[in-house]
Amino acid sequence: MWKKTIRRLLLVEDNPGDARLLREMLNEQGPHKTQLTHVERMSDAERHLAQHPVDIILLDLGLPDAQGLGAVRRAHIAAPRTPLVVLTGLDDESLAARALQEGAQDYLIKGQIESRGLMRALRYAVERKVMEEALFIEKERAQVTLNSIGDAVACTDLEGNISFLNLVAEKMAGWTWQEAAGRPVTEVLRILDANTREPIANPIEIIAGQKWTGHLPANCVLLRRNGFETPIEDSIAPIHDREGKATGAVIVFRDVSAARAMAQQITHSAQHDFLTGLPNRMLLNDRVSQAIGLAPRHKKKVAILFLDLDGFKHINDSLGHPIGDKLLQSIAARLVTCVRGADTVSRQGGDEFVGLLSEVEQSEDAAITARRILQAVAEAHSVDQHDLHVTTSIGVSVYPDDGMDAETLIKNADTAMYQAKENGRQSYQFFKPAMNVRAVERQSIEESLRRALERQEFALHYQPKVNLRSGEITGAEALIRWTHPVRGLIPPAQFIPVAEDCGMILPIGNWVLREACQQARAWADAGLPLRSIAVNISAVELRDESFPEVVFAILKETGLDPRTLELELTESVLMKHAESTEIILKRLRAKGVQLAVDDFGTGYSRAI
Repeated sequence: MWKKTIRRLLLVEDNPGDARLLREMLNEQGPHKTQLTHVERMSDAERHLAQHPVDIILLDLGLPDAQGLGAVRRAHIAAPRTPLVVLTGLDDESLAARALQEGAQDYLIKGQIESRGLMRALRYAVERKVMEEALFIEKERAQVTLNSIGDAVACTDLEGNISFLNLVAEKMAGWTWQEAAGRPVTEVLRILDANTREPIANPIEIIAGQKWTGHLPANCVLLRRNGFETPIEDSIAPIHDREGKATGAVIVFRDVSAARAMAQQITHSAQHDFLTGLPNRMLLNDRVSQAIGLAPRHKKKVAILFLDLDGFKHINDSLGHPIGDKLLQSIAARLVTCVRGADTVSRQGGDEFVGLLSEVEQSEDAAITARRILQAVAEAHSVDQHDLHVTTSIGVSVYPDDGMDAETLIKNADTAMYQAKENGRQSYQFFKPAMNVRAVERQSIEESLRRALERQEFALHYQPKVNLRSGEITGAEALIRWTHPVRGLIPPAQFIPVAEDCGMILPIGNWVLREACQQARAWADAGLPLRSIAVNISAVELRDESFPEVVFAILKETGLDPRTLELELTESVLMKHAESTEIILKRLRAKGVQLAVDDFGTGYSRAI
């Protein structure tokens, strides 16, 4: 079966009898009809090819306006990618052979053509042209590839003489391909042992008798033609013919001075934090495991300090990430000065750091380092003309008391760090097993919080505000209560901090605000003389730039007079985020929303 059907054939033949005979042969082919276009002159063929593609050209070498090889050349110019079969007489067979050298795929001798032979010759001609095109493309691709890759490539014959150099090999060796062709490979590629300075054996000798890739000895240098030395790595492979016999070798080598530097950089990047240059989580875990392995032998302990910065997010949000990044770099540099050379400081990500004290005599040693870190971090950081102040909370775990592996020690130090934050921040806390119970409790509360809203487990209680002189109820304060379906009533002091940490405080706060405004509007519609409804606002809500829009949207939705709504903020929130909250508070006040400070005198002002 034909691989390709010949549908359009151009016959260039000035003899009407020969043309008629060829047409009849084509018509005998049954269902495989071939559309034959017949012209008698080369000029007519050129005009036809300029307007109509064909699958093959059948060309007589004796035309009125083109003879012999001239006809072949003109046909090839007119349709360079179209297969060509020439027609010749008995006495012109040598001319036909030369036509093949000019690009024709085959020739047929007039008087010796029969129907099946004609179609077979045409089909084979088309297939040979396809193969020639594929081979040319493959050769061009190989040539471009070899000249585009970063490695040097050199080929030799069986005697070890150069037969090819790509552009990289030319540059590294200092020889052009034309200069090197036919020269011994040991003359063009002068490879020395970097230590002994002795020449390396002929690459052909290295792979003699091998069928697989070989390599030069390690630590080799290539001596360029001008005497410049380049460290190289290489591979050498034999080239075989169809019978499997070696016909030469291909040598691939590269300049590894840059590669080795890059490999070191990649290894460093894989194990270090890109921003601070400190060891990352992967390298830290490895070093903790090593320290644990050595501790019993040296009768020492291993301490882990887990640090989380207090106040970093506010700086990062208000001054921008570039300032925040420089602050992290400043903190990282200070942390390194707080530990010994044998210890490790790692950045885990964000504003979290971990310190590894690889050999400590007793737990108090870790406490000394923790106090040193607290002081170092708290000192002002000068970043781009800003004096920035942050603190840190530290959790400490100790091997073998608090864990027998790196993962457990780091997790327990993390747990202790959260306890340090709950104890007031800017402090350190050693891990205690009871903390895991609280951590599990906290996780359980967080998971339940994420479903509490949709399950309608929250409710608002209203505490009246009374005028002590008149006894009149003037307002009310909305207080959220959560009734868990299994655990019952959960105090706000237990779930509000968790909601703030996990981000649930925003949807919960929106729900509280909407419910309180709806209730206040209902009381107003009922004629109750309620002048205000108070709602507590958390720091997380106030830091949200869209908070004013949320308040205004809820007021519009419920129809409540903005002057009736009173938002209560703690003194600490106002003092810690004074600059970022000023604009938000002014927008709220401009719309008539009332603002109040709750628990005044219990925080900053009490210390004044």
